[in-house]
Amino acid sequence: MIRVLVVEDDFRVAQVHAAFTERVTGFTVVGSARTAAEALSLIADLRPDLVLLDTYLPDRSGLELLAEISVDTIMLTAVSDAASVRAAFAAGALNYLVKPFTAEQLGERLTAYSRFHNQLSPAGRALTQEDIDRAARTLHDGDHPHAPKGQSPVTAKLVSDALRTADGPCSAAEIAAGLGIARATAQRYLAALAQEGAAVMSLRYGLTGRPEHQYEWRC
Repeated sequence: MIRVLVVEDDFRVAQVHAAFTERVTGFTVVGSARTAAEALSLIADLRPDLVLLDTYLPDRSGLELLAEISVDTIMLTAVSDAASVRAAFAAGALNYLVKPFTAEQLGERLTAYSRFHNQLSPAGRALTQEDIDRAARTLHDGDHPHAPKGQSPVTAKLVSDALRTADGPCSAAEIAAGLGIARATAQRYLAALAQEGAAVMSLRYGLTGRPEHQYEWRC
């Protein structure tokens, strides 16, 4: 699960952003801060993976806070002048979403961030330039939402949810049987999850016959 801290001075808006975030598979909101000082304290205590940060905070600018923290951050703000946007990216913001926005717009960016996060998560190995380039492209996939060719967003969510909640690695046949879809369809969606970095693919060796691909959700 990707742990999220919402930093927003308006508690009603913070609740909306938290609700939008909780709708996205693989995300959980671990806290909410209304000031920069509270955000710093919660970051130290909760160690979130991602901060959703407003610019206008009662004690300090969110841009000042952004420059001080070492946590992945997406700006959620009504500020849209070029200087502020440049400052946010210069300070380390991974994305910038201008209010008001829809749950779908935030969800698209969070889903892209999740793939970026997963692609850069493997420990113990050096990344190739191809790995880095793919992660950089993935990070902004949600800025221009599109459905992968031949894929249904509904089916994609069903497959990803089934894999995420499974007790262990699953084959395409097992996912297909659980969802009532064709094995080839499940295989296609599982392969896409592995390519995006959301799932890990390995081989399952039986007593006889060819090894079978199995997939496990990357936590």
